[in-house]
Amino acid sequence: MDHEKRIVVLGSTGSIGENVLRIVESLPERFRIVGLAAGHQAERVVAQAAEFGVSRIALADPAAAKKAAESLGNGARVLSGLEGVEALATMPEADLVICSMVGMAALRPVLAAIEAGHDVALATKEVLVAAGELVCSRAEAKGVNLLPIDSEHSAIFQVLCGTKALPWCVRNRKTANEAPEAAEPLIEKLWLTASGGPFFFHPEIDFDTVTPSQALKHPRWRMGPKVTIDSATMMNKGLEILEARWLFNIPASRIGVLVHPESIVHSLVEFTDGAQLAQLGFPDMRVPIQYAMSWPWRMENRTLPTLRLAEAATLHFSEPDIERFPSLRIVREASFKGGVATCTMNAANEIAVEAFLEERIRFSDIWRMVGQVVEETPPCFGVPGLDALMEADSWSRRRAKELVG
Repeated sequence: MDHEKRIVVLGSTGSIGENVLRIVESLPERFRIVGLAAGHQAERVVAQAAEFGVSRIALADPAAAKKAAESLGNGARVLSGLEGVEALATMPEADLVICSMVGMAALRPVLAAIEAGHDVALATKEVLVAAGELVCSRAEAKGVNLLPIDSEHSAIFQVLCGTKALPWCVRNRKTANEAPEAAEPLIEKLWLTASGGPFFFHPEIDFDTVTPSQALKHPRWRMGPKVTIDSATMMNKGLEILEARWLFNIPASRIGVLVHPESIVHSLVEFTDGAQLAQLGFPDMRVPIQYAMSWPWRMENRTLPTLRLAEAATLHFSEPDIERFPSLRIVREASFKGGVATCTMNAANEIAVEAFLEERIRFSDIWRMVGQVVEETPPCFGVPGLDALMEADSWSRRRAKELVG
């Protein structure tokens, strides 16, 4: 890497965005932030811009953008609304756009970055879950690479790069096509690891009576309410199956899940010669974030934690119970159905989780509602465009709200 990499961060005030800035702070000669975008936290974005010398920011909330503009000095530019975030994603001086925005709001900015010819590092599940076929076809057409940030997908990515087999998601730029062979023919199966959430190891729990406070008590991680509930239902692992399906060009039927409560093995690749390779590490999101930022190189960073296997002691693995946690089955059904089914599934899940947190439905109703919406999703032929996806998303939200009652 012979020059500093210039980075735009979409979602700079969330945990991923803050960790990106921590990495830049520890490696200032390697990375430079040229753009910051957030939803509504004007004060925090202004502080980040001042700390890292950023002259262009965007806030999706127009009121927050106005507040930020009043706070920044001369020479700084504040873009407003989702259109402003899209404009930031297309900055010509950017080498990499990192997206950690929440939900479907990330889709348009990611597509804008791709159209501008920028490589995109993705931490937003919904982009590939709801629109994987569209995003990947655009990336391929524009010669753009997609770099995984989620620890599970980063683990697979690191394993495949280490074998000299090029993953699909970074095969689009001609300069990258130097690997001896593509990865897919070598892969028998991908294995995503899961912590198990708060309920996997408690078969005595009646899901009809689970309360939001119980479901929000994750045994290992402190996360936002939506992703914590997704962990409790294991829908988060289902969404990761769909991400892996597009990033690595592998059918969902060849992507498995292993419950691994220690969260030391971040995922595994099973090859056609019987070998299995895994990436292990102390659970710290800065490790996969930095790998996405520095790829195709691995960079020294002594501020990152080191795993000591002797202290980790015993590692446990088990297969999930599909009867108790039907999210994985629903996800595979949606993937097999194709078209807009994964988009409607994602939207229905968001509405169902919101309704559960508001105590308007039971925990077990989340699966029932999402499964019913997937079943009712009409077929779609060909690659669904952006308008079709947004229409499907809106229809699914309306239908899910009807099911809530």
